Amino acid sequence: MSAPAASAFRSGFAALVGRPNVGKSTLLNALVGEKLSIVTPRPQTTRHRILGVVATARAQIAFVDTPGLHAGARRALNKAMNRSAAAALADADLVVLVLEALRWTSDDERVLARIARSGRACIAAVNKIDRVRPRERLLPYLAELAARHDFRAIVPVAALTGENLGELRETIAAQLPLSPPLFPQGELTDRGLAFRIAEMIREKLTLELDQEVPYGIAVEVERLTEEDGQLTVDAAIWVDRAGQKPIVIGAHGERLKRVGRAARLALNELLGRRLHLNLWVKVRANWADSARALKELGVE
Repeated sequence: MSAPAASAFRSGFAALVGRPNVGKSTLLNALVGEKLSIVTPRPQTTRHRILGVVATARAQIAFVDTPGLHAGARRALNKAMNRSAAAALADADLVVLVLEALRWTSDDERVLARIARSGRACIAAVNKIDRVRPRERLLPYLAELAARHDFRAIVPVAALTGENLGELRETIAAQLPLSPPLFPQGELTDRGLAFRIAEMIREKLTLELDQEVPYGIAVEVERLTEEDGQLTVDAAIWVDRAGQKPIVIGAHGERLKRVGRAARLALNELLGRRLHLNLWVKVRANWADSARALKELGVE
């Protein structure tokens, strides 16, 4: 089959933005068809801009998952996350506002106001419709949403089940600029192997630990080697207070072992190869409030 004429091809960046915990990362993974963003029930799990490229017959969509925009950011980490999301919004060809079906909060209002100020074209993706019963309950919500902003389109979806994702891709593609592809064929993300490994470890840590601890944790891959087809990873888990170290390690090291095993199994499946994982817990006091530490740990 011959390639489509360049004049008919569309390509560009679509930023997934919204308040924390509306399902942006789950949506990115579902749209791309591979796990690029880690997912936990905790708000503000995503700390970085993460790119996921989707190719269709007539378009290439560069989705950008962003940290949830939130008010009252006091720590340097939270401020950096807000800057990252705002920068992705400013650079996007199209903004996809991700919302939770039947919910509208003051944080949603703030995100929409920021989108309106940016002047960017915007589509609303109303997520988690699989939880709405009966489905007719969506209709007044969608009508109220349409009255809030001049959206190019409003598409109800369920990232978890895949419902309506094809329509969302096509709707987004139709709004992108006429352009040849921006990325080489087959390129899925701009994030390297070390980043993806570190994020998977952080996901398993976040799922394992008590609520107040994950925001003071970062993961850094310090060494990555390969021998006889097996990857060996040495990774540091950074905590920002000495008292957190024994919490992460657990009694007799059992918690750290559970985290390591869960991360290793997930990475074996994700990467399709054997992986040996060594984890150490280290203290870096108040790293989440240090601009230098954030830069060194790749957050800023």
